[in-house]
Amino acid sequence: MDAAPAYQVVARRYRPQRFADLVGQEHVARGLSGAIESGRVGHAYLFTGARGVGKTSAARIFAKALQCANGPAPEPCNECDACRDIAAGQDVDVVEIDAASNRGVDEIRQLRQNVAVRPARGRAKVYIIDEVHMLTREAFNALLKTLEEPPGHVKFVLCTTEPDKLPITILSRCQRFDFTIVAPGPIARRLAQIVEAEGAEVTPAALDLIARRAAGSMRDSQSLLEQLLGSATGHIGIDEVHALIGTGREERVGEIISAIAARDAAAALAAFDAAVQGGADPGGVLDQLVAALRDCLLASVGCGPDVMTQPAGLGVDLAGLGRQMGTATLLAMLQILDQTLSRMSLSSHVGVLAEMALVRLAHLEDLDSLAAAVAGLPESPAAASAAPPREKKTPELTLPRPQPAPVARAEPEPEPRPESPVARPVSPEAPPQSPAVPRTEPRTEPRLPPKPEAVEPRAVEPRAVPARSQAALLRETANHPLVAHARSLFDASIRRVEKRQPPAAEMAAPTTSDESTGGQINDANASEHAGVE
Repeated sequence: MDAAPAYQVVARRYRPQRFADLVGQEHVARGLSGAIESGRVGHAYLFTGARGVGKTSAARIFAKALQCANGPAPEPCNECDACRDIAAGQDVDVVEIDAASNRGVDEIRQLRQNVAVRPARGRAKVYIIDEVHMLTREAFNALLKTLEEPPGHVKFVLCTTEPDKLPITILSRCQRFDFTIVAPGPIARRLAQIVEAEGAEVTPAALDLIARRAAGSMRDSQSLLEQLLGSATGHIGIDEVHALIGTGREERVGEIISAIAARDAAAALAAFDAAVQGGADPGGVLDQLVAALRDCLLASVGCGPDVMTQPAGLGVDLAGLGRQMGTATLLAMLQILDQTLSRMSLSSHVGVLAEMALVRLAHLEDLDSLAAAVAGLPESPAAASAAPPREKKTPELTLPRPQPAPVARAEPEPEPRPESPVARPVSPEAPPQSPAVPRTEPRTEPRLPPKPEAVEPRAVEPRAVPARSQAALLRETANHPLVAHARSLFDASIRRVEKRQPPAAEMAAPTTSDESTGGQINDANASEHAGVE
């Protein structure tokens, strides 16, 4: 008795088989089919994107287009042996490698030896390396030379969800195609085709909810549809989808948002409790609340209805609520919900954390009106006087007027003593001096206190000082004790010099005596100098 064929899940049975079947990746399909049609097929390609968006499926379609019996063609025929074997994963010339389990340098060495072998029946050997970012650094280094200059019959297709982990040397050797997430509309249309092919009955609202829950992943939406078809029987509506994915009804979410906007915490908690009692998960309800507040935020900044993702079943005008609550308030609400969801993943009291978040949202002040009220407050005189003046960018225009330099306080120096009359040798060239003439003390000028250095005015903050005239400053300087003391010393020195100065007749009389005395002194000095020699 033959065994029944193994069951294949929806995601595998409805995998895209042509470039036209790739949902949401039209730019990738156009680039690959155009390269084949123009004969500009590269030797290395890099497919990047989120999970479940069609990277591996596109790599298989590309391999079929190269190996097709009617090709290379922009679209595979899916009827020849090569196309069927590649779709079933049985073609010897198309090798799929899981880099997560073959990530070492030894596996890459084996790959380098295998690329030298020519294809068994096809035109080329295609190596599809999935999750290539899992390779080690040594494995990447071993792959570099082969990836840059492979044999003419070898094509590489590298697939990854984390291109940032790839070395730049790998990225520069590949043609890169970025796969985008799929919008909810195309996902819902593709799910409707699958439901029709399966002969099931699912309401469009249920398909739209599945498409939004998939978050841009076609494979995730197909997995949810598979689970829904297996668990529900007969006509499948939106209530079955809510029970499956753990979310609350749209009416409950609308009631929560309306209560938060009205600052009614009790009503928000009551609607939340009703959603949980109906089988919803607290985290799922908060996820729905985040999605609804996202639409309110977009409406508050002026976006149109074309970017809104929430259905009309909420029963509230999200655009009107967004304009009512304001952008700043909505940003704060979304931050509170994001922090709560992060904490819920690490806590066992998820219900309490969700209720705390709802209470915080309901008691959150209107931040937009608060900021406007603070901006409209008049500035108090005390705050204005206490605030330091701001520095201007042109300091040369704000320099204060130069103030008179302060008088330096210096102690008076002692009066210089007159030198003692010590006989010093006089050179022959010196003029003769007479001993009878009284010696006058050297005339010394009185030393005044050192003149203070001129201090350049610095750019300091002007202080409130009483206005003083120049005449007042001069009077104050003249009456200073140090100035009076210096003036008395100067006058005393002048009087002493005038008393000791001899009359002019006495200084001119003894001319002969000076000459004789000078001659005796010179003779004595000469004889003393000779004795020394």
